[in-house]
Amino acid sequence: MSKSEPELRSTPVVSRRAWQSLIVLLAGMFMALLDTTIVNVALPTIRTSLDASEATLSWIISGYALAFGLALIPAGRIGDRIGHKWVFFTGLALFTLASLACGLAQNDLQLIVARVAQGLAGGIFVPAVTAVIQLMFPPQARGKAFAIMGSVIGVSTALGPIVGGLIIQAFGDENGWRLVFWVNLPIGIVALVAAARLLPSRAEASVAGGAKPGTPAPARVALDWVGLLLISAGLVALLVPLIEGEDQGWPWWTFVSLAVAALLIVLFGFWEVSYTKRGLSPIVPPRLFSHPAFTGGVILALMYFAAFTSIFFTISILWQAGLGHTALESGLVSIPFAIGSIIGASQSNRLSQRLGRTVLVIGVTLVTVGLVWIWLVLLLVPVGDLTNWHLLTPLLIAGLGSGLFIAPNVQFIVATVDRSEAGAASAVVGVMQRVGSAVGIAVIGSVLFGSLVVTGPTPDALATAFTESATLAMAVSAGFSVVALVLVFALPKRVAGPPAA
Repeated sequence: MSKSEPELRSTPVVSRRAWQSLIVLLAGMFMALLDTTIVNVALPTIRTSLDASEATLSWIISGYALAFGLALIPAGRIGDRIGHKWVFFTGLALFTLASLACGLAQNDLQLIVARVAQGLAGGIFVPAVTAVIQLMFPPQARGKAFAIMGSVIGVSTALGPIVGGLIIQAFGDENGWRLVFWVNLPIGIVALVAAARLLPSRAEASVAGGAKPGTPAPARVALDWVGLLLISAGLVALLVPLIEGEDQGWPWWTFVSLAVAALLIVLFGFWEVSYTKRGLSPIVPPRLFSHPAFTGGVILALMYFAAFTSIFFTISILWQAGLGHTALESGLVSIPFAIGSIIGASQSNRLSQRLGRTVLVIGVTLVTVGLVWIWLVLLLVPVGDLTNWHLLTPLLIAGLGSGLFIAPNVQFIVATVDRSEAGAASAVVGVMQRVGSAVGIAVIGSVLFGSLVVTGPTPDALATAFTESATLAMAVSAGFSVVALVLVFALPKRVAGPPAA
């Protein structure tokens, strides 16, 4: 049966340039998300190549995640002011340069600084991806664009450990970890040229998305720089002792730093309330937390990402530094999780429409079961008998759960607030996910290396020590996941519709 004339008229027409722009945007997102997982398998070789401390390994992951998260909201606001094209271009250029600097680092301090700069740059350009999609694609076509974006997210995070392992295997421990960062250079250069030529200006993007020519730009909103400074300083003051404390023997300044962190976060809360009362737009609108379910959802995001991000940090360190496997073998361990994650993500939207919140409950339950199973494997299987086959099933289960949870969780958390607050709520959840990743790695790194005691010079002693420490670290990750499972029930059972942008 042929379509009627009204149906044909209602079919959205998306320009070729819009699809080309989407490819450019997703190339940038691919780089940013690949770098969240590709580095895990390189950590042991970085440790030996640079003679880096255990704290450095935590900073490489936590520093990236924290800087990424803190840049998200201000970058989005600046993009709204001046147009997202050049914010994306600037962030991508900085990310590419920071990737070059990471590979050139000659000591752990240089690498940490470059890695934090890389995370900051990622946080600058990633908000432009969703913003430009919202602007360029008419409402009827956005679902397809966002579905493609979701696939890229799943593939990039899944490929990271495998690509990292292959690079280190091919080029050796000394140069391989540097090329793990430099893999971004050709992608970044091509994407920058394409971005300059293809990405639309703010006015062009709005018209492409269905706005009438001459529609005035949204009113400019002042950026809350004091609030940003307070929360940034508070989170840094929290992370520094969590990462450095165990390595330094918990000196007095670590406890002072924790106290300062608590004070700065409290001051941030008071400042945001005061800022709101003056009729200004704060980074974190206090009214969001008048919804108890949203507060629970934010803590859920933090706890889940603390558990999820730390899994392969622990496994990569154990597999290479403890058990003596190659980076490629370490990357191959993650394949069941990657497969499960892709399968779960592909079904999450359909299942969330049918099952509502139950899909999140199932997802976090599967992750918890997988992590507890891995903990039991590490606890009960003799060190000499431990192989990747022991982890295949629990990692597949955890991957399925992660895929089911990650795609729809923001929608359910945002549904706990009024539709008019959905944009601000979504931004806060995104930041808390990154903060959770940073805090999770900081805590797990402290547990893993703080409990590491080698009692003899033999390889068995080293393997035993790392396995015992990894067992304890995995127990903590499982604990984060259990807390997340409890908090899922704070969310609404169903989401009536997509939140307002």
